[in-house]
Amino acid sequence: MTPVRAGEELDVEAVTRWLKTIVPELDGRPDVTQYQGGASNWTYRLQYRDHDWVLRRPPAGTKAKSAHDMTREFKIQSALKSEYPVVPTMIGLCQDASVIGCDFYVMERINGTILRREVPRDMNLNKDDTRKLCTNMLDKLIELHRVDPARVGLDALGKGPGYPTRQVTGWSERYEKARTWNVPSYRYVRDWLREHAPTDSGSCVIHNDWRFDNLVLAPEDPTRIVGVLDWELATIGDPLMDLGSALAYWVEADDQPLMRMTRRQPTHLPGMRRRCEVVAYYLDRAGLKPDSFTFYEVFGLFRLAVIAQQIYFRYFHKQTRNPAFKNFWILINYFNWRCRSIIRNAR
Repeated sequence: MTPVRAGEELDVEAVTRWLKTIVPELDGRPDVTQYQGGASNWTYRLQYRDHDWVLRRPPAGTKAKSAHDMTREFKIQSALKSEYPVVPTMIGLCQDASVIGCDFYVMERINGTILRREVPRDMNLNKDDTRKLCTNMLDKLIELHRVDPARVGLDALGKGPGYPTRQVTGWSERYEKARTWNVPSYRYVRDWLREHAPTDSGSCVIHNDWRFDNLVLAPEDPTRIVGVLDWELATIGDPLMDLGSALAYWVEADDQPLMRMTRRQPTHLPGMRRRCEVVAYYLDRAGLKPDSFTFYEVFGLFRLAVIAQQIYFRYFHKQTRNPAFKNFWILINYFNWRCRSIIRNAR
């Protein structure tokens, strides 16, 4: 966590007044810091005298119509909590724009470690620990995919068969809307995805942003997952699409330099499974046997490119001043090359 970034300040007094309508005994002014990992929604830690909470709100500026929906994110987590206890406990949802100008919600902070690009120096993970953490991460994803959407009241999120095709169409449209002059059209990749979209391998609750920096690890055992965060993109869909999206973030130690530049999690460490091993482990445990995983891998990379382009679009149009987004256009060009390479090598 870091001090709040310039231009992303939070009206703490207004938030506290609203929170007191939910928790009347709330006392004092909180210490406020900001989570540095957020590239989409803005996330803050509110440390009151007797409460340690997290606030999530959308960013300023133009955004995709279906993105940054705080009400949806709040309701999904509230519904999942009983069947998937690693979801944070929700405190309250504010839909009154007069408070800070947008919807936001507050939840309990889960104490633990969140892995970023590098493992903290004091964590001391050996190769066996890393393997166990990797296995637990994949098992926790499989556990989510086994939650019955109807039992938790989320079945209405599903739109029926055809999830892979709908996703290709939807993310293609998002890319067109966010495209800037310095990135490729992705025409070849998008056409290939449309032509090779498979039928659904299943239908379940999917997280859609599964990676280590959305997981909280137990302080006393960093191989154990005690929290799963960032449910902005969660929905009902094809589990292999969830796995393919997760694979896009899985950077290995011997990947090409530009791919290694995208690494946001310690998947390069000895003990971590390679991408092919991740897929094999998941398919075996989930009991799924697709003809090929190429579509899901290519889609995951294309989807990541679109997410990066949407973020870069805000930077390009000066809707955010975060310097971390300045060179995203280079990565978007690289992802296009990588998608085409995977397609070519799968023939």
